[in-house]
Amino acid sequence: MPEQKPALLLRIYTGEKEQWGHKALYHALVLKFRELGLAGATVYRGVEGYGPENRLRTSRVLDLSVDLPVVIEVVDCEEKIRGALPVIRKMVKKGLITISVVEVVK
Repeated sequence: MPEQKPALLLRIYTGEKEQWGHKALYHALVLKFRELGLAGATVYRGVEGYGPENRLRTSRVLDLSVDLPVVIEVVDCEEKIRGALPVIRKMVKKGLITISVVEVVK
């Protein structure tokens, strides 16, 4: 991807228990992004959070959750991100998908 160019940041917010087939959804998405030739993907596991169901998920020992929040991020050109959206929408049953305009500087 060229430097100093506008790009899109794709973020997918979901839970670590979400599945695609027999794989964790976040792992299946990373594999799909790689297959589609996207520039790269990163998965973050949240320490604490809640979503539309208002259920608190936390990594604190006393309130140990087995379904922590997960965020998957991809930065690439608009054409590749938008081209991947139909597949992403099909795979993400529960979660939030956002796209933001960013500038790649290095």
